[in-house]
Amino acid sequence: MRANRRDLLRGAVAASALGAAWPLSSRLSPAQAHAAAHELGATWDEPPFTLGVASGDPLPDGVSLWTRLAPRPLADSQPLPDTVEVEWVVATDPGLSNRVARGAAPARAEFGHSIHVDVGGLEPGRRYFYRFAAQGRSSRLGRTRTAPVGPLGRVRFAAANCQAFHDGFYAAHRGIAAEDVDFVVHLGDYIYEHGQVGGEHVRDHEGPEVCTLSDYRRRHALYKGDPSLRAAHAAHPWFLTWDDHEVVNDYSGTEPSKPFRERRAAAYQAWFEHMPVRSANARAPRIHQQRHWGDLLELTILDLRQYRSAQNLPQGTILGQEQKDWLKQRVDAAPDSWHCWVNSIMLSQLAEPGGGYYFTDQWDGFLAERREVLTHVHDSGMPDLVVVTGDWHSAFVDDVRPDFDDPDAPVIGTEFTAHSVSSSGYDAEWNRTNGPVMGGANPHLKYFEGNRYGYDVHEVTPRRWSTHMRVVADRDDPRSPVSTLTTFHVDRGRPGSYEDPATIHSPAQYRRA
Repeated sequence: MRANRRDLLRGAVAASALGAAWPLSSRLSPAQAHAAAHELGATWDEPPFTLGVASGDPLPDGVSLWTRLAPRPLADSQPLPDTVEVEWVVATDPGLSNRVARGAAPARAEFGHSIHVDVGGLEPGRRYFYRFAAQGRSSRLGRTRTAPVGPLGRVRFAAANCQAFHDGFYAAHRGIAAEDVDFVVHLGDYIYEHGQVGGEHVRDHEGPEVCTLSDYRRRHALYKGDPSLRAAHAAHPWFLTWDDHEVVNDYSGTEPSKPFRERRAAAYQAWFEHMPVRSANARAPRIHQQRHWGDLLELTILDLRQYRSAQNLPQGTILGQEQKDWLKQRVDAAPDSWHCWVNSIMLSQLAEPGGGYYFTDQWDGFLAERREVLTHVHDSGMPDLVVVTGDWHSAFVDDVRPDFDDPDAPVIGTEFTAHSVSSSGYDAEWNRTNGPVMGGANPHLKYFEGNRYGYDVHEVTPRRWSTHMRVVADRDDPRSPVSTLTTFHVDRGRPGSYEDPATIHSPAQYRRA
């Protein structure tokens, strides 16, 4: 099956047929275009709820519900009225017999016929089920939960990032859908903006680089064409941040040119239209926020794109002044709990042996601000900091220090950088050669593994934080099994991590002795 799909993909790219088949053309009926997309690796739910359902940003008394009506998911416009009334229902049982909330919301063409319903009046720490209905059709069933309050014995959540459609299927999301977790955190690079890649990939993008609102809508719809992604959204509530590829590679949100501002606004609106986030300014949504899961976990979600300056400036900023002030205030007011920063790109230093840094698009391009923020954490006395990170397409475990250039600086936290869902990393030879090189140049680096794909599951109790690196056997197989590669622990009140003795001999390209 995979070989046939590759052959079809190569032939379509060579003949420039993808542009005709996707989204639609005069030569293909909607059914034919849908079938062509199916053969190239995308399928959808029944119309009009083709893109599935999702929930997000759970609070103790409510949650945000999302869907988008898209009968023709890859079309530039939908065969729908300007406004469609969408009914929704929330219940405590999957049969939706014990209903606790219901209503209707308008799905408007100006926002891609998406809806965001902020449901309130729910009970804390409880599981709920929901469904949408419109035009005589019903969506799939969604499952969600509210945040608990008060003393809590455990929280378990998954963290995913970097899911290039063309690099593989989303077996990782299939695994997340089946996990026993309270919620999911997505760390960015939900879509990629570039055009078709061709070659030996199992599937490909639907057309050239995306720039306009309709382009970005189509790309999001394509990514939602992976059934495992829709399943993960339907199974758990999500918290989300973004990175660069939701707009364009390595962008700075404060770039002043008018064409870029228009492109960024289009990308932000399309992101909003396809995510389970609360109602907001669609073209400049506020991403940074703080949430609590009982008295056990404080979740601080950062936006490292929208307000950043250019890299490598003496007074450059990755947070922007308002967000930096907000973060410092949150540190000063930190409760007695675990503190988790949801951080899209690597916080820890990754220096090259001869000087300089591997990538300055990450916090290494904003040295003064990183030192300022981490020194503030240290001086405040805030303990038990764990940073969860994406972007690198490889797994790292780092000690976090206020000054990475000072080997005597205290350890104030741990950073876990997760494998990607599907986006390609470096090859095995590069990883084998450079793992020890990176370890030698960065004494705070404890672990590196770059040959696998998957997600992390973080299990948090009052005494210990455990991070399980969950990896897929083959990203070319949409039903690939998932296993635990290794587990790291952080003990409450003791900065720094250690690997579980049962997995310490698992494959890796670097471990600090």
